[in-house]
Amino acid sequence: MAVRESGRGGNVSALSLRSVEKGFGIGDARVIAVSDVTLTLGSGEMLAVMGPSGCGKSTLLTLCGGLQPVDAGSIRVADVEITDMGDKALQQHRLRTTSFIFQNYNLIDLLNVEENVRLPLELAGRSRKDANRIGRGALDLVDMAGLSHRMPATLSGGQQQRVAIARALASGSQLILADEPTGALDSHNSGQVMNILERVVAEGTSVVVATHDAAVAGVARRIIQMRDGALSPPPDPA
Repeated sequence: MAVRESGRGGNVSALSLRSVEKGFGIGDARVIAVSDVTLTLGSGEMLAVMGPSGCGKSTLLTLCGGLQPVDAGSIRVADVEITDMGDKALQQHRLRTTSFIFQNYNLIDLLNVEENVRLPLELAGRSRKDANRIGRGALDLVDMAGLSHRMPATLSGGQQQRVAIARALASGSQLILADEPTGALDSHNSGQVMNILERVVAEGTSVVVATHDAAVAGVARRIIQMRDGALSPPPDPA
């Protein structure tokens, strides 16, 4: 199923966190969003992070993707330390290794389906010809090839989420971070989304899914719980 065209390292961990912390605010108003989180995700593994709204799931995923800096600890993605990377190097590393799937899809309204999917490829330096070919292949995998010229606003929620997944697949990323990817979908479309992610994992991609839905988490090989920013109970050290 996968459209990845580059090889991956043998036993390299897709993701490794050591004693990661993140807080917001100052003084008495400071809130700890992620507290002393340590975990490792292997290649071809799906991990579900469960917990109620506000427990730190989304912040954890943004830290894993390098979208915001940690206050303490270290994060390695594809066996590369990203904690102290400069903005430009981090952006390039993220384009090569990491893709995101969000609950609200994050499609660009002014671009059609095909343009949304190929945009990360072009940003990563792919030629227009290659980006078109890979993007169309990814859309075909999620049964959206026939709607490639439609605008996001004309699609259903389930269709928009499949486009977002195609965008992640087209990038050929080793790691997909999915933040409540089924939260805005009905049970039928939720099942379709998780089936696609299962197939991706079976071909070697690593996936972290943040969810409060036990049915969604049940698809993952491993489930961890978050409470007040910490893993509860914390997993055994890798």
